[in-house]
Amino acid sequence: QAQLVQSGGGPVQTGKSLRLSCVDSGRSFRGQTMKWFRQAPGKEYEFVGSITWDDEITSYADSVKGRFAIVRDKAQNTVNLIMTDLRPEDTAVYYCKCRTTWGQGTQVTVSS
Repeated sequence: QAQLVQSGGGPVQTGKSLRLSCVDSGRSFRGQTMKWFRQAPGKEYEFVGSITWDDEITSYADSVKGRFAIVRDKAQNTVNLIMTDLRPEDTAVYYCKCRTTWGQGTQVTVSS
């Protein structure tokens, strides 16, 4: 079964860091680009960033560029979203996505 399993969310204070993980538990998405999105309260889904498979090339939204990083661990079938210098406006439910499959989402709440 194709499934993306997320972990690592939670509350965090402004300026701190947090790491989210997305595991391709069925190894269904090898060779594919992984994307991260987030949805803040009352807002639409926002693209956060992505990472390709072959060369692990990353792309980031301007709102997170320089603060967030996406890394792969192919041996663990995992993509991590490493968030630093978190701000209250980063508060959202974060989702990983590959092809048309979404992770279950994890809440990140940044308090001022």
